[in-house]
Amino acid sequence: MVFLKWPAAAGIPTTRQAGDAAEARALQHLRAAGLHLLERNYRTPGRGGGEIDLIMRAADGTLVFVEVRQRSGAQHGGAAASVSLTKQRRIVLAARHYLQRWRSPPPCRFDVVAIEADGLHWLQGAFDAA
Repeated sequence: MVFLKWPAAAGIPTTRQAGDAAEARALQHLRAAGLHLLERNYRTPGRGGGEIDLIMRAADGTLVFVEVRQRSGAQHGGAAASVSLTKQRRIVLAARHYLQRWRSPPPCRFDVVAIEADGLHWLQGAFDAA
C-alpha cells in the first residue's frame, strides 16, 4: 500500500513548517538574551521517549531545556498551558537521558517559550523535574 501526502494549500505552512519557524523565532530570542545553543530537537532513543526542542546554556553555566509552543489564539489556555503534565514528564525523561553524558551535570532548569498572537513569552523555570 502506498500512502500519498496531500500537498499543502498554496501559501499555508504545514504543521512541521510552522513548528520549525516557531523554534527559529524562539532560538533567535534566546540567543539575543545571551544563551548559547547546544542541541536542537534532542530525542531519546526508542518509543515513548521524550524530545526537547532546544537545549541552551546560560551565561552562568545553567543548562536550559526549552519547550517551544505556538498557538494562534488563547483558547484552552493558550500556548503555555498546552505543556501538559505528560509532556513535562517526557521532557524531564529526555533531559535525564541527555545529562547522562555529563560527568558532573551543571544546574538545570526547564523553560517554555510560548508564541501567541500577542507575541513571544519566555517563561523561565516554568516547571520542575520533580
